[in-house]
Amino acid sequence: MYDMIIIGTGPAGLEAAITAKIRNKNILLIGTKSLSDKVSKAHLFQNYLGVTEISGFELNKKFLNHINQMEIEIIEGKASKVYSMGDYFSVQVDNEFYEGDTVILATGVDYGKMYRGEEEFLGKGVSYCATCDGNLYRDKKIIVIGFSQKEENEANYLKTLSSQICYIPMYKDLKSLDEGIKVIREIPKEIIGDNKVKKLITNVGEYEVDGIFILRNAISPKNLVPGLEVAEEEVIVNRKMETNIKGLYACGDIVGRPYQAIKSAGEGNVAAICAAEYLDEKLSKK
Repeated sequence: MYDMIIIGTGPAGLEAAITAKIRNKNILLIGTKSLSDKVSKAHLFQNYLGVTEISGFELNKKFLNHINQMEIEIIEGKASKVYSMGDYFSVQVDNEFYEGDTVILATGVDYGKMYRGEEEFLGKGVSYCATCDGNLYRDKKIIVIGFSQKEENEANYLKTLSSQICYIPMYKDLKSLDEGIKVIREIPKEIIGDNKVKKLITNVGEYEVDGIFILRNAISPKNLVPGLEVAEEEVIVNRKMETNIKGLYACGDIVGRPYQAIKSAGEGNVAAICAAEYLDEKLSKK
């Protein structure tokens, strides 16, 4: 059981992890060891306090050096579900579950706009996790919609299970997709069915299918956390970065504009401090 589970390795999640570590909390940081593509690909930062001028690549390196010096470990993976269990949380990452007294969401806004029918058929043929749900579609027709090259490994895994698999890349260059996976360069538009998925409609045609795996960089917050209050895909928080679910905090781009690294880092700091205070109060009542 962790004190805090922090989801996201951009400025908000990293600052939350640093602050929580300083507060002597037992933390789990979930994300990627490459940290933030948004930061690393930025041309120049000129408004980050204490740094007159720095490239995104160099700032990302400084972030990595900081957490390495503090011996903060990153668990590589994508959280696919956060369950409130009353007085603690269970977080699913691929086929593993982690438990924590508090959770801080710092996942950013890379989840993109949902397709028509996506939410309706989630769990009824639509999945966000190949490792979790792949076996449900053994010997069946699968379509994978991948938003980055790293999702090709998931498609390769599903190929070992599926009788027929197609891959729709939402990016330009393929890297490591196995032979035998049909590549479709079309734009998904709608998912249709009755009690379960039947077809995927694209800008060109339609495909009969049993399962559709939509592998984005992040998952829409309302699908990530059942019962979470959102407004136009932004998580609703107060000044303490508290959500409507007790013990659950959110910070960074996921809570709204401006999408600035320094703003996100500040919110990560607030979220961790307030989560630490919540934990201390909870402990004092035992």
